[in-house]
Amino acid sequence: MDITTITPKEVFSIFHEITRIPRPSKHEEQICQWLQTFAKKHNIDYTVDDAMNVIMRVPATAGYENHEGVILQAHMDMVCEKNNDTVHDFSKDPIETYVDGDWLKAKGTTLGGDDGIGIALALAAITSSTLQHPAIECLFTVDEETGLTGAFKLKDGYLTGKRLINLDSEDDGQIFIGCAGGIDTLAKMHYTANTLNFKLSTLNSQTFACRIFVTGLTGGHSGDDINKGRANANKIIVRFLYRIFLDPKHKIDGAQLSSINGGNLRNAIARECEAVVLVPMAAKEQLRIELNHFIADIEAEYGEVEKDMLIDLESIHNSPLGAQSTIHSADAAKLIRALYACPHGVIGMCKDMPGLVETSTNLASIKMKEGYIEINTSQRSSVESKKHDIKNQVECALAAACDEVTHGDGYPGWAPNVHSAILETTKQAYIDLFKEEPKVLAIHAGLECGLFLEKYPYLDMVSIGPQMVGVHSPQERLSISSTGRCWQWLQHTLEKL
Repeated sequence: MDITTITPKEVFSIFHEITRIPRPSKHEEQICQWLQTFAKKHNIDYTVDDAMNVIMRVPATAGYENHEGVILQAHMDMVCEKNNDTVHDFSKDPIETYVDGDWLKAKGTTLGGDDGIGIALALAAITSSTLQHPAIECLFTVDEETGLTGAFKLKDGYLTGKRLINLDSEDDGQIFIGCAGGIDTLAKMHYTANTLNFKLSTLNSQTFACRIFVTGLTGGHSGDDINKGRANANKIIVRFLYRIFLDPKHKIDGAQLSSINGGNLRNAIARECEAVVLVPMAAKEQLRIELNHFIADIEAEYGEVEKDMLIDLESIHNSPLGAQSTIHSADAAKLIRALYACPHGVIGMCKDMPGLVETSTNLASIKMKEGYIEINTSQRSSVESKKHDIKNQVECALAAACDEVTHGDGYPGWAPNVHSAILETTKQAYIDLFKEEPKVLAIHAGLECGLFLEKYPYLDMVSIGPQMVGVHSPQERLSISSTGRCWQWLQHTLEKL
């Protein structure tokens, strides 16, 4: 079975087309053009604004002309993550999908259900020949995943509706009415390098060079999944480096750090990380013993959650990885201390909504550049003051080693409105169909809704979507049956509006 044969066909046929179109964040030109072609094919009025957001408009069906219009909203871009052994160019290759029971998955990459399925649901709604609905505006934004650029640059006056359904949630039978705000913290550490006077392929007998790595972690969304107890590959590697470089009980004299690289996107929990380390040949066995003890500790802490985790070392004597230099020992010590001190994970839970994360931070990536190391983190909170508090804590930790620490513009949260009219309609539509009440929640992940409220403060909003698991990682999968229920729910809600 493949994606073109599953139901609801009117939704999955559109989603299939979307998976064929490259759409990395900040490179949405092809999906933007496809949306315009789609609108022309179906005689839909559309506008493309200066930010490359696409707005489509369809009139009300007969009998709904006097009903207030509604906005359906989703974002064009997707998180582009792949396994190390997967050959895939996100700038030109289509996503290879396959069906596994009730799940739609991708082969070794992210699926792009976040938020391609939201686009598909909206387009299916405005091209349906049977659905009755008020006037609909579809707003498809760019660069939600890495900067919320489309939402930031959306101008006053483009939208006329006063009710909005965001289609960027990932939980079956749940209505979201609030989200966390967020901000990024980026740090750079310029370091002094010691040039090696030998190649690793011809090391003398006095030095052992190896690659220490962690792979196979679950990763996931730094908002939705931050409270699930998953390991961060960057923190694991840094913890081991602290052990062999700085911990008096386990320190290996003469150890040198050549490089460290881990993680990728700011809104994904790091799944893989590696460091190239040199130690005296006489300490080779000690290094292996220290790693074995360390692995036992980490497996005891995360084994139930990270069943595919692999931590190991391998000699790189005959590897093209090669190291041409090491980081000066004083700089390496400062870097390891700063990264070890940098917080990661849940910082606080919401007092008003049990089970909801209030504040968190993600040590997203550590990248070795020419002459400097770049560290990318992201902070989230539903409380604006605490968002800035954790941002400042991260800055203080990284500033101990880094000569540059900067912050992004950030984005506001979306305060819940439990008295929302569109909430009541959406809730009742779900009850009509499935004979049970949906859960009404706020989400720790960021949504564009807070930014929409800044431009259109009168908007009454909810966020819904089908069940997805493992978003922002190659384990991303979309429930087929849940997509069918969500499609029914969206149609009935539009009819009730």
